[in-house]
Amino acid sequence: MSYKIVIDSCGELTEEMKVSGIYESVALGIDIDDHHIVDDETFCQQEMLRMIKESPNCPKSSCPSPEAYMESYRCEAEHVYVVTLTANLSGSYNSAVLGKNLYLEEYGEKQIHVFDSKSASVGETLIGLKIAECEEAGMTFEEVIAQVEAYIEEQHTYFVLETLETLRKNGRLTGLKAVMATALNIKPYMGATPEGTIQQLGQARGITKALAKMCDTVVKEVKDPEKKVLGITHCNCRERAEKVRDLILSKIPVKDVVILDTRGISTVYANDGGVIVVI
Repeated sequence: MSYKIVIDSCGELTEEMKVSGIYESVALGIDIDDHHIVDDETFCQQEMLRMIKESPNCPKSSCPSPEAYMESYRCEAEHVYVVTLTANLSGSYNSAVLGKNLYLEEYGEKQIHVFDSKSASVGETLIGLKIAECEEAGMTFEEVIAQVEAYIEEQHTYFVLETLETLRKNGRLTGLKAVMATALNIKPYMGATPEGTIQQLGQARGITKALAKMCDTVVKEVKDPEKKVLGITHCNCRERAEKVRDLILSKIPVKDVVILDTRGISTVYANDGGVIVVI
C-alpha cells in the first residue's frame, strides 16, 4: 500500500527523509515583535537567534491552519499519517484533526490518522521513522497505528537549556529565578511527562554537569535500548550534541543514532546551545 507521512515543522527531517518522497513538512509560524517567520525551507537559524536575543518579548508561535493540513492530505497515497507537536503545548494536533474532518467532508473517504507525539522536535522525527518502518514491514493501517501509539507511550524526551531567557519571557520562570540561576550558572535538566507537558527533573552547576545528569537519567529510564533509536537535536551546538551521544553510548547500546539541528519552533524553545534527547 502507498503511504505518506506529514510532520509539522517542529519535527526536523533528516536529509534522507527530505528526498524520500514519503514525508511532507507542514509549517508553523513564528512572530518576533514585527517579524513573521514561516518555519519552512526559508528559515535561517542564525537570524532568528539574533532577533530572539535582541527582543525583550517572547516569540509567539502559530500552528498550521486546518486548510494547510487538508491540502497536505491531497495525494495519491492510500494511507496518510500525521505527526504533530504535543497537544498540551500547541494547537497543531487539533488543527490536523480538523483538517482531516474537512478533507473527508470535501473529498470523501480516505485512511488518515493523526498522532499526538506527546513530544516535540526529534521526538516527532523518530515517530515518523517508526511509521515508515511499520509500513515497510507490510503492516495494515490499523496495525501501524497500534504499533506507533505503543511506541509513543514508551518514548522519553529530555532537554537541557543553555539560557533560561525564553522561559523567563514566556512567564514559565520568574525574572528573579532566571537572574539567580544565571548568576549561579544553574542549568536545569528537564523532560516531558507521559501527557506531553514539561517537568523539571533536576539541576546542576554548569552546562557540562547538567548534560551529564540528563544522560544518567536517560540511561536509568530507558528499557531495551538496543532496540531503540537515539535522537538528539541541538540548537547551534553540534559538538555538544556529539558529546551527549558519546556519553550515552558509553553506557548503553542503541539501534541507531540521529543528530539534527533545530528548525524554527524548536529553536525558539531550545534557544542557542540547547540540547534535546529522545529515546
